[in-house]
Amino acid sequence: MTWMWFCSYLLDHFQYVRVRTDLSPASLMRFGVPQGSVLGPILFLLYTADVVKLVQSYGFSVHLYADDIQVYGFCLPSSVDQLQMHMLACVDAVANWMSSNQLQLNAIKTEFLWCTPAQRHSELPAAPLQVCSDHMTPSTAVRDLGIYPDSDVSMRSQVSRTVSACFGVLRQLCSIRRSLSHSVFQSLVAALELTKLNFGNATLTNTAIPAKSSTGGNECSGPTHLPVQ
Repeated sequence: MTWMWFCSYLLDHFQYVRVRTDLSPASLMRFGVPQGSVLGPILFLLYTADVVKLVQSYGFSVHLYADDIQVYGFCLPSSVDQLQMHMLACVDAVANWMSSNQLQLNAIKTEFLWCTPAQRHSELPAAPLQVCSDHMTPSTAVRDLGIYPDSDVSMRSQVSRTVSACFGVLRQLCSIRRSLSHSVFQSLVAALELTKLNFGNATLTNTAIPAKSSTGGNECSGPTHLPVQ
């Protein structure tokens, strides 16, 4: 009975395109599941589970969230070229695995981030990176589940975006302030403003923006972050 239920869900699906009142001929879907289904994300995670072992075979850590893949690695400053070479080889292997499993790596949305103190940036490779057939340069900040880590590990981008979003809400609230009671205004501030301030604030723990640049020590390069979509 369970097997028949899965078969009825996965097989014999058709799709078509509708433009106003015009419909295209229906086509049989040989792959995939209906978008927006409850079972779809679970089946996708099961389908892509082998990617974890593939990435780990290259010596990297991996984190998956829905259809995003994040690959992490770290090294000493003297080994950044070797780390970059291994990372690109890992990405190529992931792209080949996807191609053989009816998936496609989105090279345009792929990002590469070096995380290391600002005084070490001069030791990082400056040449563009090749991902599949596209060339890309390392990012200064990337978006990770709504948080924006910087390449210099300062969290400046996260703070700047949070402040900008909060000021936008404050401007809107000020325009209607005289039409609201004090209690209603407080409720709106708590719902619209404090939620933005509290979101991801744990990532700012032990993080401070220095007033002056510090001298370099023997720090290691931070983790390499590569979201693959």
